[in-house]
Amino acid sequence: MKPKAIVAPSFREMTEIFDLTTLERLHGLVDVQWGRNGPMPQQLFHEATQEATAVIFGTWHYGTDAIVQAGPSLRQVFEVAGTHDHPDLDYDECFERGMTIGGCAPAFASAVAEHALALSLAAGRLIVEGDAGFRTGHERWLHDGNIGATTHFGKKIGFVGAGGLSRALQQLLLPFGVEFLAYDPWLGPTKLGERGLKPAGLQALFSESDIIFVLAVPTAENAGLVSRELMEMLTPEKILVVVSRAHLVDFDAMTELVLAGRFRVATDVFPQEPLEAGHPLRRAKGAVLSAHKAGAIPEALLEIGRMVVDDLELLLAGETPTRMQYATREMLAALRGDGAR
Repeated sequence: MKPKAIVAPSFREMTEIFDLTTLERLHGLVDVQWGRNGPMPQQLFHEATQEATAVIFGTWHYGTDAIVQAGPSLRQVFEVAGTHDHPDLDYDECFERGMTIGGCAPAFASAVAEHALALSLAAGRLIVEGDAGFRTGHERWLHDGNIGATTHFGKKIGFVGAGGLSRALQQLLLPFGVEFLAYDPWLGPTKLGERGLKPAGLQALFSESDIIFVLAVPTAENAGLVSRELMEMLTPEKILVVVSRAHLVDFDAMTELVLAGRFRVATDVFPQEPLEAGHPLRRAKGAVLSAHKAGAIPEALLEIGRMVVDDLELLLAGETPTRMQYATREMLAALRGDGAR
């Protein structure tokens, strides 16, 4: 008899993350419970957790006591939203039971890295500004159109955060012959050095880098990490690219400085989404603005389903999963800001 798995990906839809081949693989591995769009009714969910081996979910609709009430067979919890921040999921009880808590964030790394590179290139080569000029009949040709433009080749690249997203972006930037600097208090100099990243404090990174990518996972402790003081160190030819969360940046200061022409910015994230219609950043000549769409392309969403099935197959075989990002107490302590390390 196959093990049972609750498949309730809402807010995502089934076809959004499972193509036909992946869905067939999933049904071959487990007896799928629910397996449709929309939240699973709570009573059905609680009944199913008495015998299920795994839960695959998008939003945790099932209350804080759902894990406590689950049967002993429940061993895996996979989230398909992209974050280990689900307030009603009792992570502590999951850890106490020795459960595996997988997250799908790695599915987005390549897509976000690609978009981050595109944003930085658009800012450096004045592509958005040039396109806007064309559409109003005010385009600048040849040399005039390149006044203030910069290349990526041979530049110093700064990473604020050196996790999985930076790994994907680093590979895309290598052909430009760049030098990498990185700030990441979670990774020591040895680990950074093994990847070809020069460890740097934030002030050194902002003073030395030509293009800075904000890639860190938001935590309770790094709100406003990219401060006015740091951004005031940038000069007009430098580029700040924000693709993880606006939480990490003093957004008001960034807006003011970009409007003043102090540096260029390209951002995919904002403190309030959608960005209010009258926000001054919308009229900043030195800004490239993207509507939080770096990661959620169809190919990346379907990769979520493949990751879940790949790792579920390994876990059911008693092997170590390799595809998803697995929560630890230390990781969640940082997200919560409770001081644990």
